Amino acid sequence: MAQIVDYKNVELHRKELIVLKEIDFSLESGEFVYLLGKVGSGKSSLLKSMYAEIPIAAGQANVLGYDLTSIRRKDIPMLRRRIGIVFQDFQLLTDRSVYDNLRFVLDATGWKDKNQIDKRIETVLAEVGMLNKSYKMPHELSGGEQQRIVIARSMLNSPKLILADEPTGNLDPVTGEQIVRRLHEISQSGTTVVMATHNLNFVQQFPGRVIRCERKRLIYE
Repeated sequence: MAQIVDYKNVELHRKELIVLKEIDFSLESGEFVYLLGKVGSGKSSLLKSMYAEIPIAAGQANVLGYDLTSIRRKDIPMLRRRIGIVFQDFQLLTDRSVYDNLRFVLDATGWKDKNQIDKRIETVLAEVGMLNKSYKMPHELSGGEQQRIVIARSMLNSPKLILADEPTGNLDPVTGEQIVRRLHEISQSGTTVVMATHNLNFVQQFPGRVIRCERKRLIYE
C-alpha cells in the first residue's frame, strides 16, 4: 500500500498553546481510521493540519507528497484539490442548487469541459444515492441528504484522502449510520478515510483503525 500521510514528532499549536505533541502517525491508501477524543482534544486540529489550515509547529509532516513544514502558499490549493473534506455543518452554498454547489467546486479547481463537468457531477450524486436531487436547494433537503451532497462534493476530484470531521454530529442515529456506511465503502474502493467522531458504536459496526486524542498525544489501539 502507498503511504499518503507521514508525521514524525509533530507538534500542533492553537493560539500559541500546544494542542498535540509527539505525533508519530502515518496513513496508507484504503485505510479507514477513527479519530476519537473529547471536545477540545485536538481531533479537528489534526485534520486541519493535513490540509494546511493549521501550520506544523515542529517535526516533519508529509501529506500526498507535500512537505507541510515548507509548503508554499501557492501550492496549498493544489494539495486541497487532492483531499476531500466532510464538515459537520455541511457548509453548502445556500443560494444555489445542489448541481451548482458541485459545479462551483469543479469550476474552482480548473474543470472547463461542460460535458465532463456534468458527467462527473452525475457520477458522484449517483454514488451517494442523490442523482434525482441535483435541482434542489440545500434548504429543501434533510440533514442526511445535505450530508450526502457534502460527501459527493468531497469525491468530485477523486481524492486519495477524505477527512470527515464529526460528519454525523447533526444527524439522527439511523441517518448517521448510513453516512458512515457510505464512507466505509469509499475506503474499501481505495480512498483513505479519517473520521473524527464521539460515537463508539460506529467502531463496532464498521471496523477500522482507532486512534485516540488524549492528554495532548495520540494513543493507538
